[in-house]
Amino acid sequence: MESINAKYVSQKISKTRWKPVSYSSLQQPEVFATGSWDNEDNKISFWSIGNHGGPGMEDGFEGDPQLLCEHKHDGDVLDLQTISVSQHWTRAHRYPCDNAPCTGVVCSSPEIVTVGEDGRIIVFRADQEGVIRVIENADSSTIHAVTYLRTTEILTVNSIGQLKLWDFRQQSNSPSQILSLSGDRVPLHCVDRHPNQQHIVATGGQDGMLCVWDVRQGNTPFSLMEAHSAEMWEVHFHPTNPDHLFTCSEDGSLLHWETSSHSEMPSFLQGGRNSSMLSRSAMAPAGGNQSLISAWLSGDSSKGRLETTHMLPSQTLSVNSLDVLGQCLVCGTDGEAIFVNRQVPV
Repeated sequence: MESINAKYVSQKISKTRWKPVSYSSLQQPEVFATGSWDNEDNKISFWSIGNHGGPGMEDGFEGDPQLLCEHKHDGDVLDLQTISVSQHWTRAHRYPCDNAPCTGVVCSSPEIVTVGEDGRIIVFRADQEGVIRVIENADSSTIHAVTYLRTTEILTVNSIGQLKLWDFRQQSNSPSQILSLSGDRVPLHCVDRHPNQQHIVATGGQDGMLCVWDVRQGNTPFSLMEAHSAEMWEVHFHPTNPDHLFTCSEDGSLLHWETSSHSEMPSFLQGGRNSSMLSRSAMAPAGGNQSLISAWLSGDSSKGRLETTHMLPSQTLSVNSLDVLGQCLVCGTDGEAIFVNRQVPV
């Protein structure tokens, strides 16, 4: 755990995000942003883990994160994304008589998509002041998170356990596909798409289960894995090595999930460090080409296992947000701490 730095910031941290870096340069990230919640004065803060006095990359990852700047934020910070053009859209999400929380945002520059507690989906452009498109009644329940599936398609998750696909090429204000959890309608809080195989999606929700979906195959999760003992707040595939996945939870834990698509048998079929992470219903798609099927989808319900590692030295209060880039991971907690790991084994 020597590679982990804990920085206490006197703010409950709701969101953390790295400033993007060029993958081709092999540069490790140095700057990240945090947002706070449930404080008298919430803030957006920018931090650096780099050593700006020296050019060496190894010298650039020592010591605590240093505050670069901060800005007061009205209300809780519910999501963060990085984009190069500054705009401000007031009352984008609203009820008839009051403002509504904007619960999620995703960027595909210059487009920005937001979702909210009011069940609306709104499309903006960073270089324009106006709204590009509004889907007024996209959902009758709270939309908790959004991500891009492809350039013209997004995925949303809601408070009744549904995953909805929206195709912006269509003029219709109805989803092109609806997937849902069977049985109890457990709220889904987070969603992320596999960076290389866009049909593979991971979600997490109120029951702490990690769900992996194949949007090409049926309308229910492909596999369900016991992950956390309380609400899962975020799930992220590693952006350049998606055999690695990370989740964080209200239960105070941050998990690193690892499988392998390179060996003949996925690592979670060979047994792992934590055998309690059992796939409940993972089966290879009928007629699928096994060599092209992601290891995330080729489990076996009787013996499917993923290798899992706890990433924090001890459990803390709720881990609300995480982000991973290169070998660097950052997370924020209700314990008013930011944790930075500079040597994630990916």
